Amino acid sequence: MQKITPFLWYNDNAEEAINFYTTVFKDAKIASVHRNDGKLFTATFYLHGQEFMVINGGPMFKFTEAISLFVKCKDQEEVDYFWEKLSEGGEKSRCGWLKDKFGLSWQVVPDNLEKLLYNADPAKAKKVMETLMKMDKLVIKDLEDAAK
Repeated sequence: MQKITPFLWYNDNAEEAINFYTTVFKDAKIASVHRNDGKLFTATFYLHGQEFMVINGGPMFKFTEAISLFVKCKDQEEVDYFWEKLSEGGEKSRCGWLKDKFGLSWQVVPDNLEKLLYNADPAKAKKVMETLMKMDKLVIKDLEDAAK
């Protein structure tokens, strides 16, 4: 059993959001949907084994960049795929960050990013950080070249 589950609050488009996310992520499924007067009220879904819960809670709360979902990618093809898919109708930003069309923030990063950023050689680590800070979508080869 997963101990901690992200709970995402939507105004009135939670069903559209989970349908979108479960098409973007290949290992995804909707586990349960609870309706009130025919409209989705709460639902549970999984992305790569990670459980999420959503609610159509109304307009009181909005997503901010204070929380984001971190997508680790095995290669540039995956970075490109998730960068484009998740940002459709949303907003691309800097350093691998984007907002999807629902306002939820994501970070699309290579799975070796931490290793590159925290290189044992401080000069190389600094060069990787400087390279990263100039990017929107992250380019693995450029980050790896900066670490050489």
